Amino acid sequence: MTPASPPPVPAGLQERRRLGPLWGSWLDRLPRLAADLLGEWALTVDGDPLHGWCSLVLPVRTAEGRDAVLKLSFDGDDESLHEGQALTLWNRAVNGDGDGAVRLLRADPRRRCLLLERLHLRDLTSVPVEKAGDVIAALYRRLHRPAGPPFPALTEVAGRWLDEFDALGPDIPLPRGLRSQALALGRDLLVDPPGRPVLLHGDLHWENVLAIDDDADGSTPDRWRAIDPKPVVGDPHLEPAPLIWNRWRELQRHRRGPRAAIRERLELVTDAIGLDRDRVRDWFLVRVMLTASWTVTDARQASRALTESEQRAITWCVTMAKAVQD
Repeated sequence: MTPASPPPVPAGLQERRRLGPLWGSWLDRLPRLAADLLGEWALTVDGDPLHGWCSLVLPVRTAEGRDAVLKLSFDGDDESLHEGQALTLWNRAVNGDGDGAVRLLRADPRRRCLLLERLHLRDLTSVPVEKAGDVIAALYRRLHRPAGPPFPALTEVAGRWLDEFDALGPDIPLPRGLRSQALALGRDLLVDPPGRPVLLHGDLHWENVLAIDDDADGSTPDRWRAIDPKPVVGDPHLEPAPLIWNRWRELQRHRRGPRAAIRERLELVTDAIGLDRDRVRDWFLVRVMLTASWTVTDARQASRALTESEQRAITWCVTMAKAVQD
């Protein structure tokens, strides 16, 4: 077979070089790695390259003529290390309503490469939040199931997040009171888990749920599939936070202002999924503060000042944290 040509890496993914040499090394190797996989797996690229935060996604056609996507993930991202194993578990748990997760066709864990079914690019942002919440609730019921190794425990993962946050010290651009509250809340949540831990998607938000066909809408939960898991085993109350902070333009344009919108979204999400509101709220506060801390960490690791967009992102995190305390 004629060797495949290395595909171009989208400019948006190339921007990750500013995050440090590990990213630069992976991005330098990425075109050749993609070409090797295309050749070895007899895949033909039939669309423009796409990308996530830490992955290159190539629309491809298999030798059998099946539409698929080849996903190549950053090998320095530990959170998605067991993505393939999570998809395998979920794909095996097919029931009458569907399995809820994108179907895995082939995997090379060593090279962090997955061949996946091709879904529509339409995500749940195309569905009103109220209806989209029902779809997410149905996905939770399918995906949240008992699991053990190789998936990491939330107590270990989030414990490390909190330790790293604490190690940044108090002199970061966050209110000291919120910083202390988030650290204390996070540690309390980890030592007092509710019930039996389950396998969490880890990043299940509106844009990480794609339609399988043109007929998918808010009344057809089985026509949607979750993608891009960052699997971890633990408290399901951690999971909803991205549902509250994403679709942020809708929050900022709310008729009663963003703080009221955030509180309203919190109520809507917890009602739809049936989890304890106070515990979801506490995890939300912890996670938005952690998100702000990671922005600071990225700048420090690259030995640079925060950009204007990063400063705005941190301000938005603080706004969200304060909103759920009013």
